[in-house]
Amino acid sequence: MSLIKQLWIAIALVMTIAFGGSLVVSVLSARHYLEQQLQVKNIDNATALALSLTQMDKDPVTVELQLAAQFDAGHYRFIRLTAPNGQTMVEKVYEGKLEGAPAWFARLIPIHAEPGQAMIQDGWKQFATVTLASHDQYVYKSLWEGTLELLAWFVFGSAVTGLLGTLGIRYITRPLNDVVGQAQAIAERRFLTVSEPRTPELRAVTRAMNGMVDRLKAMFAEEAARLDTLRKKVNRDAVTGLSSREYFLSHLREIVSGEQFGSVGSLVMVRLVYLNELNAKLGHRRADELLKDLGQVLYNSGNDRPGQRAGRLKGGEFAVVCPTFESPTEAAKDIHARLMKEWLPRWQGEFADLFHLAAVRYHRDQSLGDLLTRADEALAQAQAKGSNSMFVVEDGKSRLSVPAEQWRTLLTEAVRGGQLSLAFYPVVRGSEGVALHQESVIRLQTDASGTLLSAGDFMPMAANLNLTAPIDLNVVKLAIEHLRTRSGDIAVNLSAETIADFQFRNQLTVLLQGYPDICKRLLFEVPEYGVFRQFDAFKELARTLKDLGCRVGIEYFGQRFAESDKLSTLGLDYIKVHPSYVRGVSENAGNQEFLQGLCNMAHALGIVVIALGVESRDDLPLLAKLGFDGATGPGVQ
Repeated sequence: MSLIKQLWIAIALVMTIAFGGSLVVSVLSARHYLEQQLQVKNIDNATALALSLTQMDKDPVTVELQLAAQFDAGHYRFIRLTAPNGQTMVEKVYEGKLEGAPAWFARLIPIHAEPGQAMIQDGWKQFATVTLASHDQYVYKSLWEGTLELLAWFVFGSAVTGLLGTLGIRYITRPLNDVVGQAQAIAERRFLTVSEPRTPELRAVTRAMNGMVDRLKAMFAEEAARLDTLRKKVNRDAVTGLSSREYFLSHLREIVSGEQFGSVGSLVMVRLVYLNELNAKLGHRRADELLKDLGQVLYNSGNDRPGQRAGRLKGGEFAVVCPTFESPTEAAKDIHARLMKEWLPRWQGEFADLFHLAAVRYHRDQSLGDLLTRADEALAQAQAKGSNSMFVVEDGKSRLSVPAEQWRTLLTEAVRGGQLSLAFYPVVRGSEGVALHQESVIRLQTDASGTLLSAGDFMPMAANLNLTAPIDLNVVKLAIEHLRTRSGDIAVNLSAETIADFQFRNQLTVLLQGYPDICKRLLFEVPEYGVFRQFDAFKELARTLKDLGCRVGIEYFGQRFAESDKLSTLGLDYIKVHPSYVRGVSENAGNQEFLQGLCNMAHALGIVVIALGVESRDDLPLLAKLGFDGATGPGVQ
């Protein structure tokens, strides 16, 4: 039971005891007062009746008539006339029922008033003794009505006190709510700090918890910085800061064979002319500066273009993979224009002939060796054209030929008409292959022949047309329908463009609220570039989904590792590490050290770590040794 509930119960108990005690005391005091008044009345009435009878003739009939008249007019319980020898001469007793108050009330609070007595004289002799008791039903009636009125005032007072107490408790416990919220956030692996309250006791608790959170954040930030330094050292070229050959080729292999991006794209190659002569004339320092400037231009060409990455393959040879450019001509023109404007003018005065540029198209599942061979041949053609030249090869497979104006109709009808479907790939734990969950990927049927497109083929166009939200919502519905008839858990991918859509979040929340049992089996993941591009929106979405019982993760994690210290505020359930770090891990000791540190840091936050792009089951024991909790990829399907 929460502290707030215990506090409310204690307040209610105290108020009940206080008001109940006051009510009992008030009723008993009123009863005592009424008993005294009734007893005085009995004495006065007995004295008055005795005096009246003393002055009358002592004829039995006359005496009885006088007693009867007094009894009928005086509301008595009984009147008794007793002779000196103790014999009852006349007695009148009320035989009716109690009126004006419930019988249980009379039994609960009985009235005890002594009857009044007085002597009747006959001259100097005692004639008789009169004993009478006034009827107590009027006392009960008065006491009952007074009790009801008092109870009504107590209820009214309790309501007013409760209202004021509620306002007071809300004000007093506001800092306590912050402390409780912080504790709950820590339990959900979200390390947040709150402002310190003015209450000394709560201030001490809050200060201690804030200190713990700050230390944890500092520890995670320090570890993240160390791992980021290691990552750059292992996977980046020391001079240009671009991806190293191994890391770039791993990234290129993932783009060509994976489904994150479209089935076709462009590869641009840049080769410096006479690198040895550059070193001899400029010296190593100036030559390194030239290479660094070139690397910066190639790196900046990928800004705001998901998946586009530049790498140094060897010496003076560089490559840029451009998954967002289907046309190699467009990709080559973009990078060539950047080089001619941002890099060449600074160095052309010393070397007029600096580079050659070539571009080719790649397609999904193409051999990496074949692609690089075609790129080398294109570079040879560029070199034959002269200094600072460009050559493009436009042949190769192209994407589905759909005019831009028809994409909206195709995608809209796909959502309405059921042309969207899901394919599932297993995520397993360790070398034993125990299933953690199924990862769902979307497919679009474009024609009657059953041709299917992967998400990378049509989701970029859906993003341009603002149609990612209805597609993602349809994907969630498909996953729910699948879970209603099958066991296991399913991971659903949400587009980076969707997470900031407020209307989508509302529709998703309403949809999931209708399936509380299935929510426990649903996992939602967002690509890393989308998470950090719209971090606040993802944070709110993650909190909403976790409140519904779903699990939340980040896919393709590790490309923006410098910002990974933000993970401490998200309460993530899992991350899926980018395949670029996983492919060939058995032969890369540096990546093994980086991945082991990443797993240790994630586990300290209670986050499950899954490897993407595993090519062989032989890698599973090593990945488990490094700390991975699960794996997926072509090698485990």
